[in-house]
Parts: sequence; structure tokens; C-alpha cells
Amino acid sequence: MLRTAGATVGLAAAGALSACDLFGGDDPPPAPDPLAPLLADARDLAARHEAAAAAHPALADRLTPIAQAHRAHEAELVRVTRVSPSPSASGATSPPPQIPADADAAVAELRTAEEAGHKLAQEACLAAPAERAALLGSIAAARATHLEVL
Repeated sequence: MLRTAGATVGLAAAGALSACDLFGGDDPPPAPDPLAPLLADARDLAARHEAAAAAHPALADRLTPIAQAHRAHEAELVRVTRVSPSPSASGATSPPPQIPADADAAVAELRTAEEAGHKLAQEACLAAPAERAALLGSIAAARATHLEVL
């Protein structure tokens, strides 16, 4: 009788463990964080502003603070989403964005990118759960001020 009870408990435990996927089931990977596009956009906008400031030093006073704001947003989005830091933080480099030789054209391109980024931030804010809304509202507001600066 004890052997039968022990075998029953053993089978029940094995079934419970396999249900917990301890034996390497085929669970799908977790879905990407919905803020991943906003994080990528923050990285891209920061790189664009940094490249434009380097290509047009006369614009550096105007563009550097915007680039720094995008880097701060990137860092906070990395913290919130737990997505890995940017490739540049790990030592890998990506080619710098192409910047027009004309400063006015460079600013126009940055403005277009900021407009798209502002729209993306607004949409993310509206779709976000409450615990993320304040951060995303702040990012959307900052991007609106970037448009004014440009």
C-alpha cells in the first residue's frame, strides 16, 4: 500500500514539474516590450543630433542639449523595458547618420525626424499602462519642445 501511494505521489510530482516546464518545453519567447520602438527612436534621434552637431559646429549649442535629452530618455526606457543598452554602450559601433552638408537642410531633416518621434511618443503615451504614462508623457512633452528649438 505504501509503495502504491509513493508511486502515485511520484507520478503527480513529475506531472506537476513537467507542467512547470522544468524539462525544457517549447514555451514561446516573451513578446517584445511595446516601448521598444520608442527606445530605438530615442537612440536614433540622439545619434542624429550628435552627428549634426559634429558636422555643423555652429549648431552644437542648439543640438547638444536635445541629444542629451534623447540619451536620458534612452537610459530611462532601458531601465523600464529592461532592453539591453545601446550597442555603443557595449563597445560596438554603428555608422553615423548621414547629415546634409547644408546646415539648414540638416535642421529640416532633424525637425522631420522629431515630428515623427513626437507622434510616436504621443501614441505610446496614450496606449501605455498607468505606471508608464508619466514617463511617456514627459518624453512626448520634451519632443514637443525640441520642435520649438529646431
